[in-house]
Formats: sequence, C-alpha cells, structure tokens
Amino acid sequence: MKLDPVTLQILANYCAAATESMAHTLMRTAYSTFVKETEDFTTQLVTPKGETFASPKGLGATWFTGLDYGPVLGMVDSYEEGDICLTSDPYSGHVATHAPDVHMWKPVFHEGELVCFVACHVHNTDVGGAVPASLSRSLIEVHQEGLRLPPLKIMSKGQYNKDVLDIIRINVRVPDQNEGDMHAQIACLNTGERKVHDMIRRFGVEVFKQSQEDLLTYAEMQARRLVAEIPDGEYFFADYSDEDSDAGLPCRVAITLKVHGETLTMDFTGSDPQLASSLNMPTGGNGRHALVTVAMILVFGTLDPHLVLNAGTARVATGILPEGTVMNAVAPAAVGMRSLVVAVSQLAILGAFQQALPQRLAASPAGSASIMNVKTSTAGGKQVMASIGPVGGGGGGSLNADGAEGSGGNRSFLKNTPVEINEIEVPIHIERYGLVPDSGGAGAHRGGLAMRMEFKVFAPGSVVTARNRNRTRFSSWGVLGGRAGGNSSFWKNQGQENEVNLGNIDAVKCDPGDVLLIEGPGGGGYGAPETRPVDMVLADVKAGTVTRDGARRDYGVAIGEDLSVDEVETGRLRAALATRKQGGHFDYGANREAYERIWTAERYAALTEVLMTTPIPWRHYVKHRIFAMVTDAPGTGGAQQVYEAFDRIAAMHPDTLTGGRAQARAVA
Repeated sequence: MKLDPVTLQILANYCAAATESMAHTLMRTAYSTFVKETEDFTTQLVTPKGETFASPKGLGATWFTGLDYGPVLGMVDSYEEGDICLTSDPYSGHVATHAPDVHMWKPVFHEGELVCFVACHVHNTDVGGAVPASLSRSLIEVHQEGLRLPPLKIMSKGQYNKDVLDIIRINVRVPDQNEGDMHAQIACLNTGERKVHDMIRRFGVEVFKQSQEDLLTYAEMQARRLVAEIPDGEYFFADYSDEDSDAGLPCRVAITLKVHGETLTMDFTGSDPQLASSLNMPTGGNGRHALVTVAMILVFGTLDPHLVLNAGTARVATGILPEGTVMNAVAPAAVGMRSLVVAVSQLAILGAFQQALPQRLAASPAGSASIMNVKTSTAGGKQVMASIGPVGGGGGGSLNADGAEGSGGNRSFLKNTPVEINEIEVPIHIERYGLVPDSGGAGAHRGGLAMRMEFKVFAPGSVVTARNRNRTRFSSWGVLGGRAGGNSSFWKNQGQENEVNLGNIDAVKCDPGDVLLIEGPGGGGYGAPETRPVDMVLADVKAGTVTRDGARRDYGVAIGEDLSVDEVETGRLRAALATRKQGGHFDYGANREAYERIWTAERYAALTEVLMTTPIPWRHYVKHRIFAMVTDAPGTGGAQQVYEAFDRIAAMHPDTLTGGRAQARAVA
C-alpha cells in the first residue's frame, strides 16, 4: 500500500540521514586525502533490484545519485548476512566507471529476508598501472589503467577474503592507503546497515520496503513536473574538449535535447568516435547511466532545490548513445579519464537546457577541474603519494547573481584541500593559492573566478599528475551578451630560463626546486557587461576580482589609481561597448569561433555519417586522417570535402573500409 505523504517525507529524511551517517563514517576513517578532504566518494541506499533510493545532498560527490547497481548485483551468485562485495572493473556491469573507483555493497537482511543494499564508492589515489595515480589521457587501453576487480566478495559471512586484499596490495603504489580506505568503506557499510535496522525497528519492515518504491516514484513525479515547465521542442548544442589524445584534435560531444510533455530524450548522435586515449565513457549504452544523467539532475536541482536525489529522477529521460563513440565505448578502450569527457557532456547538456530556459539557468561553469596528485619522497627516502586537491574554476553568471568563485556548478561538490593539510601529507611547499583576477567572463553578472595553485617540489624523481587538463583552448560560454570565461594554463618554472608551458600535459616529471603553476578556467558571463552597475565593477576592483585594466576593457568603467571613477570616460567607453556586434545567444570565445568556421555543423554531420560506417577500432585513426585533409574554411560544399577525404582513406585500406567507402556519397 502506498504511503501517505507525511510518512513518506519522514522516511525520506531518515533515509537521507542514514546515507549522511555513512558519509561521515567514511570521511572520518579514510586514509587518503582525496577521500577525507576532497570527498571523492558516494554513499547510497539501494533497492534489492539495484536502484539508488537515497543519497546525501551535501556530502561526497554528486555523480551517482541515480546509480543503478543492478548489473553488478546479479554477477554475485548469492548473498548471505555478513557478505560485502566490491568491483572496480568498468566493463563489468558499467557501474565502476574507471579502475580507481572501488564500489562496495552489502546486503541488509531482516529475519532472513533481503530488504535492501547499502553501497558506497571511493576514488583510490592510485591502483597501479602505467603512471602514478593510474590515469593519463596517453593510455589507450583499459589494461594500462591499473588493477581491475570484477564483482566479488571481499567479505563472506563476516570473514575477510585476505587473498583479494593481497592481490590489491601487491598491485598498487601505496598499499597501506588503499587498504585503509577499504576498511573505511567497510565501516561505512556497517553504519548504513545499522541505520537501516534502526528504521525497520521504528517504522516496521513493510513500511520501510514500501518507502523505497514510493521514494523513487516521488522523485519521478518531481522530475516530470519540472520537465513539463520546459517548452516542448528540440534544442541542439555541442561542446568540445581541447584534445582527444596527447596533443590531439578537439573532441566533440553533441546533444539534441528533445522535450515532449513530461519526458525528454537526450540524443548524443554527432559526438566523436571512440578514442585511442583514455577519454572514453563506459556507459554500456545505458541511456539513463549516472554519467549521462548527472547534468540533467543538476538542472532539476537548480529548478527545484527540494528535489529528492535518487534514481527515480532519471525515469523521465531516455538517452541515445551510439556504440563506439566517446559516449558509449566498448572494451578494451581506455576509460580512466572519462571524467574529462563527462564534464564536456555536462556542458553540452547544460547548453541545450539553457536555450530552453534562458532566464532560469546560468551561463557555462568553468567546466574543468584538474585533479592534482604528487608522487615524491621525504628527506628520509620514504615514498609518498597524495592528491592535493582539484584546481578548477567558477560558476556561470545568471540572471540574478555572479557565478560562484572557484567552484563551478558541475564541480561535483569536490572540496579543496587546505594548504596546511597538503603540506603535512606531502613534502611540497605551496607558494600561492587563490583566485585569478579577470578570469570570469564579463557580464551584467560575471562568471566566477578561476583558482590558482603554485607549489614547489623538493625531491628528485617526483611526478605530478594533473588529471582532466582542459580548457586551455576552448572557453566556458557566456550567454545573452555575457562573455566567455578565461582559459586555463599550466606552467613549470614560469618566468625562469627553464620555463615550460605544459598546456594540457597531465603527467610531469620534476626535479628538486621545480615550481608548478596551474590556473583553472573561469565561468561564463550572463548579460551585457556594459550594463553591470558601475558601483559593482568598482567593488570588484577594490576586492581584487577585476583589475583596473579589466574594468576598462571588459566593462567600460574607467577607474583611476586612487580608485575614483571617471564618469565622462566611462560614459564614452560604455557607449562604444554597446555598439559591439553580438554573436547571438552564446559567446563561445575566439578560439571556438575560429575552429567552427572550418569544422561546421555540416561537416560534422558528414564526419559522423562516414565514421559510423567504419569499424570501431579504426574510427579514431580515420577521424585524424580526415582532419589532416580538411583544413580550410568550406565556402560551399563543405561536407563534400569530408566525403572525398574519406574516399581517399578508404582507397588506401580497401579490405577494411570498402563497405564504408561505398556509403560515402556526394552531397546533392
């Protein structure tokens, strides 16, 4: 029998509180900085079929509120009290989405009946593999990305499976850290089990069981109400990562958002092919996969802050994820840095929704946060490895407010690590840590500023990895007259004779005394900058978020050295800014505009057509060969040049690409 609304709300609060207690246990007992400080973990209550029906709002990452554990639950033969299972293999059920993510779950029984599962995941700082911290875009197959564990029992009837633990320890770089985090996960699950039994004692087992489906249905109803407020129609958007591989080409994620009544479809046809790098997403073609729907849930959470966070929200959506693309990679594609393309897909989804609801949604968040890890040694020679936190950028400006500084809307709520903690955990010295002036896109409400971190290493053989380096070329987009945000940068020994512009390099070898400086991208602006009140621009200058030069250049406000405003000059400057040609709904920044003058929508449609006739392992290669042949602005017949390029490539490889070549056609 369906629960009454009052009881259901009480159960919703109790279930969320249970996941919060699990999260607190995990944070307080974890070994790694990335879990206990950055909070790259999740906790859930899960139905016997695998659907997440409760998760915390303010603790841990936000990606997996809609995670479906169903595919891995069935890979374990049977469950008994005291069992705890885990997996870290991205191709075993597509629940763990890269090898460092260890997902664990425990069955909860009441009088011999399975009533639910409690579940959690953490991102391990290192799980072995080719590079420290296990992840780099240079890796091309999943076997290089560290230890992968299929679904198995780490505890059976309460007894530890030491053989599995021994396998883990011998394959990772800092085994005590991995084992410590695993014990923290077990403690987290035990906390969740106790909380479930508390609820059963308080409300009865039948009420608790009924609440699971009712909570999922309630979240679905909330989502349907929100979708009904969106005008019906189709909304297309595309966004890019700077590179699809080391020093590679841009990687495109395209979406056509189709809104119809209370449901919607997200069609990712037109996205780039599966890549010969680690940027691929292992979704298994599941159109409601947590990696696919997280941006939609962020939109819903913006429209209704009281949204219940569970898998029911995703029921309003269906996704189309063509196989053999970055949105649906097949084994053995590397997937370790799938979070970079996930972030790009989120920006594409947000861009589509922004067109539908321009007054209610913000401009683009920064869209990139580099996860910094340091492998080094102490003065005594002890090997040390830890994450020192994400370095990202701000949120997009909106109709009523500036973007949040240093923490954009798709940051997944990952926290920064205090400087003092970093210097205790790792023998480095933080030289600077703060915000980057002028990095937020100018607007009536400006984008949030980027973060900056500068630090020195002291030991030979040190390696710094910067996972998810992006946005050095393309920018976060501004809307409705707002300007694009600033770009990211990464330097070694900037300003010295041996300086190196690292760009998007994500693994850097360092010598004693080397100094690394990383700056994130800024968020996009909302509304015309010249309409921002002069007193707000002056306040920005006084606060150091906008420089005097930036105030003049971007906002048309002339501010003297004494911080006085020259009203006459300001009037002249603002009048000139008001005559500037506007580029439509979005300002993408000069680099993207130049890129899309060559790679137009027409050419991308042709590229998608020919690549989908190509065997999956060939698609990355064929894409790069076509790009090498098509380098000029199209004029007329732009798609024809793509077909002709593909025809020439197919002629060089007739045994493999003949079928595809036959389908390459001329544009009428």
